[in-house]
Amino acid sequence: MKTHAVKFSLTVAALAVGLGATPALADKTKFEFWYGLSGDLGERVEDACKKFNDSQADYEIVCTSQNGYPETVQNSIAAYRAKKHPAIAQIFDGGTLDLMLSGAFVPAKKLMEDNGYKIDWTNYFGGIANYYATSKGELYSFPFNSSTAMFYYNVDAFTKAGIEGAPQTWEDVEAAARKLKAAGYSCPLGFSFDTWATVEQFSAIHNQPIATKSNGYDGLDAELVINKTKLVDHLTFFKKMTDEGLFVVKTKQLGMDVVPAFTSETCQMIQSSIADHGTIGKTIKPGTRWDVTMLPVWKGTERQNSLVGGASLWVLNNRPQAEYKGAAAFLNFIAQPDMVQWWSTVTGYIPVTKTGFEAMKANGFYDKPEYKGRDKAIASLTFTPTSANTRGIRLGGFPQIRKEISDAMEGIFFGKMTVQAGLDQAVERGNAILRRFEKTYAGRALN
Repeated sequence: MKTHAVKFSLTVAALAVGLGATPALADKTKFEFWYGLSGDLGERVEDACKKFNDSQADYEIVCTSQNGYPETVQNSIAAYRAKKHPAIAQIFDGGTLDLMLSGAFVPAKKLMEDNGYKIDWTNYFGGIANYYATSKGELYSFPFNSSTAMFYYNVDAFTKAGIEGAPQTWEDVEAAARKLKAAGYSCPLGFSFDTWATVEQFSAIHNQPIATKSNGYDGLDAELVINKTKLVDHLTFFKKMTDEGLFVVKTKQLGMDVVPAFTSETCQMIQSSIADHGTIGKTIKPGTRWDVTMLPVWKGTERQNSLVGGASLWVLNNRPQAEYKGAAAFLNFIAQPDMVQWWSTVTGYIPVTKTGFEAMKANGFYDKPEYKGRDKAIASLTFTPTSANTRGIRLGGFPQIRKEISDAMEGIFFGKMTVQAGLDQAVERGNAILRRFEKTYAGRALN
């Protein structure tokens, strides 16, 4: 999606099509949009689709949840092979390379130009666009639900425990955890085995590589290196704090994930997406004081920009031309200023363009108590210009690699292996995935 300042101009041909038939006689062009979000966020996607359908009479978008990001990638690829694919698919960050090399899409710029829309592509925040762009900076897909990892903390619990201010360093987090434990809180910090915040975001803001070849941007022959970076010490710290009962594992499998652990006030600190800001505000006990800040860094670190998370919208090829007109109209619709603000309001996701963010600041959006702190996600994403370690992660089979790292974390925190042994195992298995991917796409160069 390309938010506002997305000036569009319909071509003469498009105008002719629009004026050529009366609403009573013209049939709406239906096209499908498959998305991975579920629950509250999935319902907001459905709301966006309804708003588009209600706004005009030419197109009808049919939006269907695939109940998960990995499932959306798998189902879209399978449907494409069977020639039963949707016009638009929401693909999460980890599936970007798979789509890029598939060739099964219409590049974003071509789609909009072919359908008469003029887009200022430089208007996207670099930290967002670079994750989905070629080495030349050309966007293949449309950034849509963009987020980054943040640090949430319960202000009421902090006050009771005598803690002042938001933690800025992991040393601050340790001190806060000890005070919270002493004040009677059984779960000072809750965390899960999701690699996004603890591994990927940590590595970026500490300027640590995930893999060689600029995290995979410079070639399919990249190799994982997380067993040789500051991540080893960071997970060793997490294990020590867990063993002392200051950090507590919270997962769905154990009965409660990190966000419900925070909103129920079971745990007083968590790392999670800025996209959860809206859910937390709606589900935590009314009147509870809580806040959000950028992820902590280790003392002495020169903080770097964090990574964008979420997903982008890919338009798949081999659909009827009429569907592409509808897809372009939908992508333009959700990029308009009023829709951008609505989306950020009801979800917590951040605007993806500079003008979108500035417009929301100007109208006082971030000054409202219920949205306080959401602008810190933009500050985190734009803290520094992107670099080889902070542009993003472009590795083949990355969803499977994430699972290997997550499984290793589970083994580490449940005492089945040491931190070093766990990361060595994840690297060995992850590199095997990379080599299979490289073999599958032998001879293919990254753009």
